[in-house]
Amino acid sequence: MRNDVQQAVGGLIPVALTHCAEYEYKTVHKAVRDCLQAINFAPATGAKVLVKPNLLKADSNGLCCTHPAVVEAVCEVLLEHGCAVTVGDSPVLGSAVSVARSIGLFERLERFNVPIITLDSPKCVTFESGSSIGISRSALECDLLLNIPRMKAHCQMRTTFAVKNLFGCVSGVRKAIAHSKHGDKANAFRELLVDVALALPECVSVVDGITCMHKTGPIFGVPYSLGLIGAAGDPVSLDTALYSILNCSVEEMPLWKELQRKNVRGAFEEHLEYVLATPQEFNAEGFMLPVELTPETFHPVRLLQSSLKRLWKRYICP
Repeated sequence: MRNDVQQAVGGLIPVALTHCAEYEYKTVHKAVRDCLQAINFAPATGAKVLVKPNLLKADSNGLCCTHPAVVEAVCEVLLEHGCAVTVGDSPVLGSAVSVARSIGLFERLERFNVPIITLDSPKCVTFESGSSIGISRSALECDLLLNIPRMKAHCQMRTTFAVKNLFGCVSGVRKAIAHSKHGDKANAFRELLVDVALALPECVSVVDGITCMHKTGPIFGVPYSLGLIGAAGDPVSLDTALYSILNCSVEEMPLWKELQRKNVRGAFEEHLEYVLATPQEFNAEGFMLPVELTPETFHPVRLLQSSLKRLWKRYICP
């Protein structure tokens, strides 16, 4: 993960936060464009960009996925810059296209002729920690990743923002295998999440925090209206800003704690410069996060069930 668009005066990392109360398209497009302009986002004409929303699973109300209006707005801004855009993710079940259809994203992107792909064709990447995992070649070989998480609570990590969303670049059932293999070892799975994020190409992140998921997640939570769009030139800095909005401490956030343990740039408040609104301008009172976290590991039977469901959705019932 390069930091080509991070630099600001004094070496601080620009983070742009702005208010956006609803998913009306013109409002969302302006908020996304304003945030990207504020962090000096200027991709090269013809750059091959992979847009990585959260397409976790088919969902009739869409709350567990990035809202289609935000994905559409990001794609339009990229096309205005002359980029070659593809949207992709590796859902829990089914294909990226099937999930996109279920939430209304497929129809929105038709007007741009932007393809939607499932992030498969993995390449094994080995990290300094000694662990390895198969990351989609589409993610590894793009010029730029445009990461669009939805701001949600998470039953294992307490929250899921930009860094966690990049774990979707890991192909297919390998994500579940990683839970099973590393989840019962101290910090091992959290370190893997960080390693995956840092192994990817240049990554600009835009967060959908207009209607968040709170109380639990990443699937069965409750909507919470925060009215936020934010952007940063790397996922770590954006996450740090979102932790500040929720008034979180490092000790209660497993992934943030791991990022600081590894001394990743952007994981500390003093690394950031807020170029639009500040975290204090957002009222997150009443945003509830899980108190007790569930284990990060998957039981082998659950892993087998997940694999069978994935095969059924992918090849028998698309």
